[in-house]
Amino acid sequence: MTGPATAAGVLRAAIARLAGAGVADPQRDARILLAHALGIGTDRLTLVLPDPIPTEAQAAFAAAVTARAARQPVSQITGRRLFWGRSFKVTRDTLDPRPETEILVAAALERPFTRILDLGTGTGCILLSCLAGMPFATGTGTDVSGAALAVAAENAAALGLDARARFARSDWFSAVTGRFDLIVSNPPYIAAEEMASLAPEVRDWEPSGALSPGGDGLDAYRAIARGAGARLMAGGRLILEIGPTQGAAVAAMLAAQGFEGVEIRPDLDGRDRTIVALKPGDPEDCGCA
Repeated sequence: MTGPATAAGVLRAAIARLAGAGVADPQRDARILLAHALGIGTDRLTLVLPDPIPTEAQAAFAAAVTARAARQPVSQITGRRLFWGRSFKVTRDTLDPRPETEILVAAALERPFTRILDLGTGTGCILLSCLAGMPFATGTGTDVSGAALAVAAENAAALGLDARARFARSDWFSAVTGRFDLIVSNPPYIAAEEMASLAPEVRDWEPSGALSPGGDGLDAYRAIARGAGARLMAGGRLILEIGPTQGAAVAAMLAAQGFEGVEIRPDLDGRDRTIVALKPGDPEDCGCA
């Protein structure tokens, strides 16, 4: 006669199932999902592994493992993702915040800014991380997705940043007014022909419009390059995430629009990941519009 299932037992079975489904790191993911089902931090999981798992937690874990075996991202299953040291709500309407995007936040925080615009804000992770690191700044996040904007607003409230962040529905600059001393964006940049080769977690579960603009993947950069100058103060910065093969093309677009000091920066794997450019002029001549 067998006793009640233990946390360790269901964890072992889940790891085997996820491995069979082709999940890249089944042990890590199973541990995260089990901790989530139990309502504890992953750092406490080892302490409860010998214990019987409550029936409700076992059912929740089984559902989570089924979802992960179907290659749904862990962050969508748990509804949370850590980014720049903070927890953000994630849904199927938003991109999953990625570690490489933290390179953009680090670049943004290298210099003071007072007004920041985040184009295609998604979860709001870039805008809100930048505001948290610059306590006197205010910012605007735009997106074409109303559902994504609702998630971003919820994240702003949860982080206590809603008094300094506003969100607006806009197709790039179409509904943006005023000027900013910093514009940031992680726009869709995957070429149409590359979509099929993406991991199922990305291709099948994240919003396709936030991944690819179609064609060669550069249309968002063309729109941003054309419109950013009118919305940047003199001396203001434009910082964009780019795909690892797009640095030269995006740099040329920005230079053609009069931006100066264009710099391509690598991520931790040495791949081109972020581009920084300056609008020429005296920062003291901030202007208004």
